[in-house]
Amino acid sequence: MADAAFDSRLRSAAAQWLTERSQIHQELVTRDELEEFVFEGARIPLIDRQRGIRKPAILDAALSIKTTFTKPGQPPPYEDREGPDGLLRYKYRGSDPDHPENVALRKAHEWNLPLFWFVGIAPGVFLPRYPVWLVGDERKDLQFVVALDEAQRMIQPRSVIDEERRRYVERLTKLRLHQPVFRARVLKAYATQCAICQLRHRSLLDAAHIIPDGLPQGEPVVPNGLALCKIHHAAFDENILGIRPDHVVEVRPDIRKEVDGPMLRHGIQDMHGRRIGLPSERSARPDRDRLEVRYETFRSAA
Repeated sequence: MADAAFDSRLRSAAAQWLTERSQIHQELVTRDELEEFVFEGARIPLIDRQRGIRKPAILDAALSIKTTFTKPGQPPPYEDREGPDGLLRYKYRGSDPDHPENVALRKAHEWNLPLFWFVGIAPGVFLPRYPVWLVGDERKDLQFVVALDEAQRMIQPRSVIDEERRRYVERLTKLRLHQPVFRARVLKAYATQCAICQLRHRSLLDAAHIIPDGLPQGEPVVPNGLALCKIHHAAFDENILGIRPDHVVEVRPDIRKEVDGPMLRHGIQDMHGRRIGLPSERSARPDRDRLEVRYETFRSAA
């Protein structure tokens, strides 16, 4: 087995490789790329094709965990949820706490080793979250407790925390996991282009909620999302434009009468009556009920 220094160098090199990818707007990584990672002349896959927990034979502790992609509306094989302390849980492999993969994760927990979390965005495509740490081992519930950053590592699992601190922990989880995963899944579903104007510059695209976060039906799921460029996202949020349940764009009447520069004319006014682009996967298309609710909000503003 490798010594601690080799383990540390491997994790650092993998993190640097993933960071360099993200800096050129390649935030997603494929299974093939993860399987071909090379370190110090040797191929050391960062992910396991068949298993959710990856422990290379050369290491004593787990290197990464994986959340498998499931289509919108389908239940995932394992449900990773937040506990009463606001921290996320990652389920064991199976029901045996002493399964070798669970033992490998337990060692990562006991030795305070950073892990990579690869979250499925589409079949064979993942959004990396790193570093993450295991800060608790809940054998009775067959799960580990996950911290997504240094601040969450300070929370004692299952501890009683006040409402303000819980909201802080949950906000970190949104920023570090839920929002990036929602954005990645929505952009992937819409082929990385604005549903209204087809702009394809990833850095200028957002995942817009149809029903705002925090309201009933406002969950961060793809059928509640639209890939929009930043201009059209802001216009949608401000009810400058709306999207009918039949997927046709409407621009507010008073905005259509305004006289301004070319951005208003070509970027907003010319979008009136245009049909939005839709994901090829039917299960990823905007939910009609949510569109109806959101469109009524737009009509009220108009």
